[in-house]
Amino acid sequence: MNATPTPKILIVDDETAQMKALCTTLKDRGYETVGFSSGKAALAELETMEFDLLLTDLMMPEMDGITLLQAVLKKQPGIVGIIMTGEGTIATAVEAMKSGALDYILKPFKLSAILPVLSRALSVRRLRQENAALQSRVQERTDQLEAANKELEAFSYSVSHDLRAPLRHIGGFAEVLEQSETSLSEKGKRHLALIISSAKHMGQLIDDLLDFSRNSRAEIRRTEVNLDQLLERVIQEARPETEGRNIAWKISPLPRVWGDQSLLQQVFTNLILNAIKYSRSRAPAEIEVGCTHETAAETVIFFRDNGVGFDMKYADKLFGVFQRLHRQDEFEGTGIGLANVRRIIARHGGRTWAEGKVDGGATFYFTLPVK
Repeated sequence: MNATPTPKILIVDDETAQMKALCTTLKDRGYETVGFSSGKAALAELETMEFDLLLTDLMMPEMDGITLLQAVLKKQPGIVGIIMTGEGTIATAVEAMKSGALDYILKPFKLSAILPVLSRALSVRRLRQENAALQSRVQERTDQLEAANKELEAFSYSVSHDLRAPLRHIGGFAEVLEQSETSLSEKGKRHLALIISSAKHMGQLIDDLLDFSRNSRAEIRRTEVNLDQLLERVIQEARPETEGRNIAWKISPLPRVWGDQSLLQQVFTNLILNAIKYSRSRAPAEIEVGCTHETAAETVIFFRDNGVGFDMKYADKLFGVFQRLHRQDEFEGTGIGLANVRRIIARHGGRTWAEGKVDGGATFYFTLPVK
């Protein structure tokens, strides 16, 4: 282990005998001391040595303690200053504390009074150093995150341009071949249909991945959002998916929240389409949307269906990117929808979780902070 460095104190007092006595006494107590009877000489010493504490007399003829402290803080901002003063100048010492001093001690000195003040000053010094180191690490992580975001943006650009073009060619030429008069065997036609289907699925994967990337970077534009109106709009837009279906809707009043309306609409759309999709084998399908409770800090919204549900032991996978609990031939999808839900709600300061049972339906919950 590294030994704790000896704390260094710069002592300034125009009464030379008192300054030397203080240097000797504190040196015996484990401090490294350097003393001066002149403020200007003390400032010159700062050019070659760094100190933890400054212990300066308040009333000095050449340069008073407040002026000295302010000059020292400009050279070594991390130093902690303590003012020494007599009984008659306590009010001035308090003013010195407003100028950057941590504390003051009274003359004539009592060692029992000085040592606790120095100990506290060192603790403050260490705390400031730790905070500075923490801020430095936070800035470093922030810089790394910004660099990662730039890489992600470059990746998104590559996906949208470099992958989409050849994919469009594959899908387009396959459809042209399908519609041409070229004679294909039944096996060939199945293979061609599979190419077209896979190209469309890959295109949807790319689109969903780009949406997920954009949702990670898009600025949150908070306004008051009427969730009742938002839900009604989403259900109307989902009508092509519900035509010919027997669906029993149970919609409870939802609160107004403070959030990004566009992003929250994506959340509602994903969860509604999820409920519609995974309950398609039910007649009637039952879909419920409501608010379980509202606390002083957050409101909880839920989407419930009586569909195929899921095994709770896989619940942690539901909100992962490309995570699917059902085969593609059972239920279409890319496995990004719920990841988008979690990302958007997290950016709003909320939480997401789900409960379900195989063939017993599922309920998806998320919270939003109260305005």
